[in-house]
Amino acid sequence: MELLGFTTLALVVSVTCLSLLSVWTKLRTRGRLPPGPTPLPIIGNLLQLNLKDIPASLSKLAKEYGPVYTLYFGTSPTVVLHGYDVVKEALLQQGDEFLGRGPLPIIEDTHKGYGLIFSNGERWKVMRRFSLMTLRNFGMGKRSLEERVQEEARCLVEELQKTKAQPFDPTFILACAPCNVICSILFNDRFQYNNKTFLNLMDLLNKNFQQVNSVWCQMYNLWPTIIKYLPGKHIEFAKRIDDVKNFILEKVKEHQKSLDPANPRDYIDCFLSKIEEEKDNLKSEFHLENLAVCGSNLFTAGTETTSTTLRFGLLLLMKYPEVQAKVHEELDRVIGRHQPPSMKDKMKLPYTDAVLHEIQRYITLLPSSLPHAVVQDTKFRDYVIPKVRHVCNGMTGKEGVPWYLLVLRNSLSSGAGRETNRLESPKEHTEPQTLSPLGLVIDFVECGTLT
Repeated sequence: MELLGFTTLALVVSVTCLSLLSVWTKLRTRGRLPPGPTPLPIIGNLLQLNLKDIPASLSKLAKEYGPVYTLYFGTSPTVVLHGYDVVKEALLQQGDEFLGRGPLPIIEDTHKGYGLIFSNGERWKVMRRFSLMTLRNFGMGKRSLEERVQEEARCLVEELQKTKAQPFDPTFILACAPCNVICSILFNDRFQYNNKTFLNLMDLLNKNFQQVNSVWCQMYNLWPTIIKYLPGKHIEFAKRIDDVKNFILEKVKEHQKSLDPANPRDYIDCFLSKIEEEKDNLKSEFHLENLAVCGSNLFTAGTETTSTTLRFGLLLLMKYPEVQAKVHEELDRVIGRHQPPSMKDKMKLPYTDAVLHEIQRYITLLPSSLPHAVVQDTKFRDYVIPKVRHVCNGMTGKEGVPWYLLVLRNSLSSGAGRETNRLESPKEHTEPQTLSPLGLVIDFVECGTLT
């Protein structure tokens, strides 16, 4: 039995090593990837990463291998672009080549390639074009997106006033507000913060946002062909995604009963009109499944990011009351206390605008971008990054060629060496790209740094 066990182990190790050798041989013939740490069989470079703080690990590796280097997550190579200059070069100077969305198996298995965020190619272009046009058109004779935000801001202030200046945890209320804005965009309606349906939606979104970054879900992305058949949190994640889509589809049914194509009320009405318009096109991207995923994407992208920014903003303004007082004074002086601020006031509020930008820069909300992929074999600096030929279950292609993620990492965020350049006066707030290599704005000038 011991001999049999040793033979089996030796066979597994041999097959693994031969597979990796085959992969690396194909890489040498198809591309010239950047340097990086030597990967181990099966697990790649996982042991060289702090899984609790991957951005810090990426910054540390960039100091050793430069701003462009290769990591292996499992058996799949990942090209990391680290820092403002290299990210700008990729996305602006070679943007058309870096336009693809890198595969994340747990998302692929739940979204099926649909939606706004994780779609690719012509489908992504069609959905993006339609969504941008729809959101812009809300301002043409209808309630604009800005008006919807202003309405929800008033409701948020009313909820805060109910606390009567007593200590409380604002996390839930600050998450409700942006979620309700998305509801208004999708359904032309908002919920009371204690509405059971709304509370259930919030719970689904919150749990999935926490779980998508869990170790288990990351393991799924590395070895989906194995993990997908095991019990685990990925099953709960997929069910919650389905629950969100079903919630949206129930709203779609309500809209179908009262749809007036000549007077669309919201995103769903516009999408349904497009479905009807292209009903004879068998290759149309406009169908209910794509609508459900697009709606889910809007909730995912617009709720947690905005609420986290609001929470940090409140925290920092409490920590720096001098800054809070100056923002308050500028708002009172320019706008007054009886009307909401709007985008047309932006140029008249240089200090407030600078503070908002600095909050966003400081908190490093998304230290790394969503994964990108090149859409063709791409020469970048001194390297050649091969196009993904075919992705099967998020792991290897028909020819055994791994998939590629491009992690775009900002090296000057607060967690990786802060940019110390700042304006001498917030009143001199000009175009962001002229202020610092980050392309963002300033420090809290009179208060020094926030670190």
